[in-house]
Amino acid sequence: MGAGAAEYRERVPKRKNTFSSWRRRLAQRAVHAGWAWVQRTGSVTAEHPGRLRFGAMGTGTRLAFPLGTVFGEPWIHLGSHCIVGEQVTLTAGLMPDLDLGPEPILRIGDGVVLGRGSHVIADTTVTIGSDCYFGPYVYVTSTNHSYDDPNEPIGRQWPRMEPVEIGPGCWIGTGAVILPGARIGRNVVVAAGAVVRGEVPDHSVVAGAPARVVRRWTPAEGWQPPLRTPAPVPIPDGVTPDQLLALAGLDEEAVARLAELDAAGDPAGPGCGAETAGTPAASGKTGQRLAELEPGS
Repeated sequence: MGAGAAEYRERVPKRKNTFSSWRRRLAQRAVHAGWAWVQRTGSVTAEHPGRLRFGAMGTGTRLAFPLGTVFGEPWIHLGSHCIVGEQVTLTAGLMPDLDLGPEPILRIGDGVVLGRGSHVIADTTVTIGSDCYFGPYVYVTSTNHSYDDPNEPIGRQWPRMEPVEIGPGCWIGTGAVILPGARIGRNVVVAAGAVVRGEVPDHSVVAGAPARVVRRWTPAEGWQPPLRTPAPVPIPDGVTPDQLLALAGLDEEAVARLAELDAAGDPAGPGCGAETAGTPAASGKTGQRLAELEPGS
């Protein structure tokens, strides 16, 4: 009898304390709602700067809470519509409460996104152009340790400082490091984990440590080496947004019907007629055929 009861208890799961589970769920909701309120309230904007007094801060710019280390903010200029992620460090000068003169030290353009945990250390001038996108944990610094004297600990030797410039429209991958003296051109892709120093030309892709150019665009040759994915196809003239939505929702039967309409409209086959894709006549045909697929046609 005792053995049978023990076996039964092992087979039957223990009843959950539903009241305790309910209280836990309620507590979780309260904690999540409270943290969301803390994040909204703690974020820094031009209208609600809190203790921070930036030299300039544009409309629509927001620093997410919790903040990283921020000091020297009178010498930090932020453009408009920037997004600064959680735990991002922004510093101007070697330490707080220094007088750095009349000019800004750290300039960040309009529409810049700095990913979570990134650092921008501006002991001397650092400029980030408009519309740059940083992944998480990017490290930009204008200062490096010196190790000239082999008899002196490296941490006690005076550091070297060189200005850093990142051109507009760049994409900096996760974990990339931008070293003092770097001059990055416009619309440059920096691969994740790359270590960048020196000059980087416009419209290029750099990767590695130290970073080197692995792809570049020129007006004469385009992207070399060629991109592995084709360039986006422009939307033909005459196609309305409603028709694009209808095209996105086509099922297999509708796709087959569209192919039949294409064949009927061009008996000679694709590419054999005088009209080619992108011409006004071809664009008009595209819109007409999409219209024929709309309900009620």
